[in-house]
Parts: sequence; C-alpha cells; structure tokens
Amino acid sequence: MYSTQWCGYCHRLKSQLDREGIAYDVVDIEEHPEAALIVESANNGNQTVPTLVYRDGTSQTNPSLAQVKEKLASLDALAS
Repeated sequence: MYSTQWCGYCHRLKSQLDREGIAYDVVDIEEHPEAALIVESANNGNQTVPTLVYRDGTSQTNPSLAQVKEKLASLDALAS
C-alpha cells in the first residue's frame, strides 16, 4: 500500500485490513520519493493514496475493503 502519514483514507483501509487479518506492506510516498512515481503512473500523474499494487502488477486507488478482498480472491484463484 502506498500511503502518507496524514491520509485518513489510508488509516481507515489499514485498520480494515488489520481487522480482517490481511497482510500488506506500507510505503510512505513522502519518505520514499521514488515510490511517488509509482503512484503517479497508476493514477494519471496524481499522487493519490492509498494506492495498492498487487502481485500481478495491477493497482487500485482508494479501494473499499470489499474491492481488496475480491481482488485478492481472484489472484488466489489464478494461482491455484
């Protein structure tokens, strides 16, 4: 998850993922400027967070918990 410390949407999604036991890594785009370029490429030049990048290279910007769970389920289905 690409995030910032001040992003309320990021805090909410992190809390929801934690509650569901879904593992994730966090990269603060203000602490890692190179990460901001990844976020910009996924969001038409905008630094919109939270941006999630999945193992298949796809991304979601400010997804709901349901959208994240659906995406992870589809990735698991492809892996099996």
